[in-house]
Amino acid sequence: MIEAVGVGGQVAFDGQYVTISRKGFLARATVGKGEKRIPLSQISAIQWKRPGPLVNGFIQFTVPGGVEVRSGFGSQTASASRDENSVTFDKKRIPEFEALRDAVEGAIAALREPPAPAAASLADELTKLGALLRDGLLTQEEFDAQKARLLAG
Repeated sequence: MIEAVGVGGQVAFDGQYVTISRKGFLARATVGKGEKRIPLSQISAIQWKRPGPLVNGFIQFTVPGGVEVRSGFGSQTASASRDENSVTFDKKRIPEFEALRDAVEGAIAALREPPAPAAASLADELTKLGALLRDGLLTQEEFDAQKARLLAG
């Protein structure tokens, strides 16, 4: 499990869910206390803003049907601090939030990769070789060599 503690909230990722937890006064004053679990399959994007010298950064998870407010220039972090799918953080927390972001992005990419084609069974391969032999596309010697290779491997 990867965890990152920010300003007024923390984010944890267990490989299947992103969990945003908020505790204390700052949480109550912004988006409310509690815990929100977002299934990895529901995350369509991750917005990232690195903290600057005077402002905090944030990580924001976009989900289908979510209501995202378009921030004006200079107010992105303030908007993120009021968004239930965001957590703000300061400069000293950059490494843990980057590790969290990289892990979630990697898991999303792996989730969306097409499945590898199933390997043909030995019986299927032997059937194909037999058809090639019957159709005259392989000689008996070529068939025997390919059959021996399949049975050995």
